[in-house]
Amino acid sequence: MATRSVKDLKFRGKRVLVRVDFNVPLAGNEIMDDRRLAAALPTIQHILKGGGLPVLMSHLGRPAGNGPEAAFSLQPVAVRLQAMLGEQHKVHFVDGACEGAAAEAAIAGAGAGDVVLLDNLRFHAGEKKNDQALSAAIASLADVYVDDAFGTAHRDHASMVGVPDAMRDRPRVAGLLLDREIHFLARVLDDPQRPFIAILGGAKVSDKLAAIRNLLPKVDVILVGGAMAYTFMAARGDSVGDSLVEEGMMDMARELMSLAEGASTELLLPTDHRCAESIGVDVPVRTCEIGIPTGWMGLDIGPETLADWTRRILDAKTVVWNGPVGVFEQPPFDEGTVGLAHALAKSTRKHRAVTIVGGGETAAAVERAGVSSEISHISTGGGASLRMLEGAELPALGSLEAV
Repeated sequence: MATRSVKDLKFRGKRVLVRVDFNVPLAGNEIMDDRRLAAALPTIQHILKGGGLPVLMSHLGRPAGNGPEAAFSLQPVAVRLQAMLGEQHKVHFVDGACEGAAAEAAIAGAGAGDVVLLDNLRFHAGEKKNDQALSAAIASLADVYVDDAFGTAHRDHASMVGVPDAMRDRPRVAGLLLDREIHFLARVLDDPQRPFIAILGGAKVSDKLAAIRNLLPKVDVILVGGAMAYTFMAARGDSVGDSLVEEGMMDMARELMSLAEGASTELLLPTDHRCAESIGVDVPVRTCEIGIPTGWMGLDIGPETLADWTRRILDAKTVVWNGPVGVFEQPPFDEGTVGLAHALAKSTRKHRAVTIVGGGETAAAVERAGVSSEISHISTGGGASLRMLEGAELPALGSLEAV
């Protein structure tokens, strides 16, 4: 869906309500990873440059929804955002509230070049319930609505759906980050350069079922890794030892493999595996090539599989990847995932392929591999990007103005 963008509007003198994704990891009051803040800066600075007042709103964690909770306050975010914006911009934090008199007073007291940050939306039970009263109260704060939170675009919450619906008489547009996400993911699915490869990993077939179904007629090759590969392998009669298998998904795995044959799509499983009897530091590791023996688990793709998949990735023009292909948090079972990250980077750098990484774990693995700057696009929303790969509608996009 093509939506209007912040690039289409004038902001001089406007109060601009911006739904951002500041759901960052915290250790006490310390932000452990501020990439989501950095990702929102271009939209915030675009509005500031245009003379508008950004009024930012976000959720953080999972508070009970019965009022403010210190552990989930956005106060640490306000401090880090102030440092990132610099002294020329003042961040006004609305402690404990995302609407009402306190929010109105902060907006009224903000000067040119300032930013207002509302507190955690989920302090209100009405946020997750898409409550009309809460939506109307938040909508009354601004003249323009901007959605820049792709990470929650698949949620039909008040800030994503109810607020823009309550602002039908005012502009409702995508921020620069959301616009970029839609551009890359829609481009991949609607008009990919070929060969087009999808890499799907993770633990469960059930988590990726809809994505596999939707991608089968669109892609040339699907590379299936992670623990879910062992459900497919068991379904076709391979020995998988003590590897994780979704017993209830065996018939579905057989059906998907049959559908792939009918669609002339290669659905490839690992041909060798890094195996161990348990997950831990300094455990004995072996490469299993013809089946996995009893007592051993497949925990990563093996070197033969990595070499073959790397070759295919380097021949591709479009690659989309969602889900690690091994227990990447625990070396040496990160070698497959890290190796694929380097393959995508090389394909982007040397062959000008379009490479897209979606999913928090996959993005973290690419970051760990040190090649995140060499990927065409790293999605900020694992759940939302997966929904797009599934071909599903994102509720938040339906509330924005279409081009």
